[in-house]
Amino acid sequence: MSSDASPASPVAPVPQGPHAPPAARPTAEVPGGERASLVFLTVVASVSCAADLATKAWAYARLAGFDPKRAGAKTFTVIPGHLDLIFAQNPGGAWSFLRSLPDGLRRPFFLFVSAAAIVFIYSIYRRLHRDQTAMKWGLALALGGAMGNLVDRIRYGWVIDFIDMYLTRGGQELHWPTFNVADIAIVAGVILMSIDMIASARSAPSPDARDSADACAGDG
Repeated sequence: MSSDASPASPVAPVPQGPHAPPAARPTAEVPGGERASLVFLTVVASVSCAADLATKAWAYARLAGFDPKRAGAKTFTVIPGHLDLIFAQNPGGAWSFLRSLPDGLRRPFFLFVSAAAIVFIYSIYRRLHRDQTAMKWGLALALGGAMGNLVDRIRYGWVIDFIDMYLTRGGQELHWPTFNVADIAIVAGVILMSIDMIASARSAPSPDARDSADACAGDG
């Protein structure tokens, strides 16, 4: 007596290991030997943090205070009409976000957010595969920048900003919010992380492609 029931179609295996697309790799299950290097994270984050703190120390020493010759704040012009170095105290976040909050609320809030960001970045990095180059650089740079700004918030209660970019049009100066090297590292890190996520999304097989692969495996 024959049976009409056919054996279950085998499911095409999802590629794993270093040759698999990033989206196909379950980050929580990356073997220890294939994880992104903590040495890399430490070196890149330390260098970016050190660069930030060194440039802030220079700005504090050379640009803070009153310039009697100019009858105003000290300014170091890098590109006339476009880029100056000045000294600014930013009690808020990026682009002076929440700087109007009372100090008793603002300082604990940003200390907590900065510390939480560092912990979050580290936890994500520990799940990366060593081949995820853009994400490795992005997280390391963002970590270094977050550490640099956190040091300022701990010792001053505000962050030193000193890079002033602007355009002159119609006799008026249009200024971008003053920033620092830590902000540059964080923005560069976010861009690199976005590139990694976009590349992962594009390399992941679509639902239709997976269904077709399953069908082919079943017919084989």
